[in-house]
Amino acid sequence: MKDVFTWRLLKTVAMGQALSMLICGTAVSCQYLAEAGVETPMLQSFLNYAMLFLTYTVSLSFRRGDGNIIQILKSKWWKYFLMALTDVEANYAVVKAYQFTTLTSIQLLDCFVIPVLMVLSWFFLKTRYRILHFVAVTVCLLGVGAMVGADLLAGRDHGSTSDVLLGDGLVLLSAALYAVSNVCQEYTVKNLSRVEFLGMMGLFGTLISGIQLAVLETSAVVAIKWSLNMIVLFGGYALCMYALYSFMPIVVKLTSATAVNLSLLTADLFSLFCGIFLFHFSFSSLYVLSFVVITVGFIMFNAVPTTTPMPDSNGMHEDLDSPAVLTEQDQQTVETTPYMLPMEPAATQPCIASCAGNYGTEHGTKL
Repeated sequence: MKDVFTWRLLKTVAMGQALSMLICGTAVSCQYLAEAGVETPMLQSFLNYAMLFLTYTVSLSFRRGDGNIIQILKSKWWKYFLMALTDVEANYAVVKAYQFTTLTSIQLLDCFVIPVLMVLSWFFLKTRYRILHFVAVTVCLLGVGAMVGADLLAGRDHGSTSDVLLGDGLVLLSAALYAVSNVCQEYTVKNLSRVEFLGMMGLFGTLISGIQLAVLETSAVVAIKWSLNMIVLFGGYALCMYALYSFMPIVVKLTSATAVNLSLLTADLFSLFCGIFLFHFSFSSLYVLSFVVITVGFIMFNAVPTTTPMPDSNGMHEDLDSPAVLTEQDQQTVETTPYMLPMEPAATQPCIASCAGNYGTEHGTKL
């Protein structure tokens, strides 16, 4: 039992749930903004990317050598541009989906990110899963099913049905883009630098979201009736998203993008629990059951390590366990040895996440 419930595993579970609570914070903020008649998802995304720019991108500009922002842009600018474009459009696609389909469809189809993420990790990161990992994913998805069932029983199947096929297609597109985003994030933070990743996301994310903001939401931003309450809501959303983007790479490096996405399945439940107290949603014992089932599935997934090819001393590849349950000395070896993989543009960036920028969260969470 001690070999399974290690301090590292407990820390991983705690950090995953902390990310879910940050997403819950964005959901609560967005619910209040929606009740005030404010629908500006690109503005909210822009604020997050701008904060990343002011911290991580500026930090890169003071670096010297190959880590300097000029050297990074000379060699990899187009890769990071595609990563940021994928992230921004994943957020936008899931926001648009709410205009055409129901909350239930979005909650179910958004789970498509997990199998896509596993497939991409298999091919691009050479991650190898064991039978228990597939069982754990199934358990987590059963927990999501319990949550959706509770929503239906409580009459919370909100949303539009104007074009369900289009809406469902947008959710699947968003999930696929998030999977690409998360794979790129995992590769970057494990092989290059967390600061480099966030700095480039801040730079190109600000540029792309700023252009879309000017094109799509100028009139909506002008129509906002600014007040102290409105500033607090926008500020709270931006801070939660900034913290999510900043800390998600740490958890991804500790575990994997797949494990992080499994932990984020509880974000909807945290939002629902807050909604019970703040917005008088109906309570169902199925919500508690769903939380327990998802958490058990997440623990199962992290209890047994995945394997990833690492170069040995002769330059050949050997399978090493994921750093989630290795010894401290092995963890240092894994974390300091880069994968023998090119940075594929086909796997360009989820946030994942990570990960962000819609009503509820970049991962489709809504109140």
